[in-house]
Amino acid sequence: MSYVIRRGPRKITAIGRWAYNLSGFNQYGLHHDDVLYETEDVKEALRRLPQQYVDERNFRITRALHLSMTKTILPKDQWTKYEEDFRYLEPYLEEVQREREEKEEWNKQ
Repeated sequence: MSYVIRRGPRKITAIGRWAYNLSGFNQYGLHHDDVLYETEDVKEALRRLPQQYVDERNFRITRALHLSMTKTILPKDQWTKYEEDFRYLEPYLEEVQREREEKEEWNKQ
């Protein structure tokens, strides 16, 4: 059974932090995995995600859309911090990609 694994601290670099803050999605309270382009693999990974994480993701996206429409951002103390952003979808996405690659390999034979 799959489960969300909180990844250990990623290697924090000055350039990584700068790029993270430059991207701007953190000003809306979004996580990295909230803004992924929804390919078939991402859609399947989202389908496998536990309901709690789906609800949290939907709340963050809805709040970000509201903030964008009103042309405001969150107060700085509510921004998603580089150290606090974890890739909640990554284990599921890796599993889906492995399954797809395995299926493609079987179809070649």
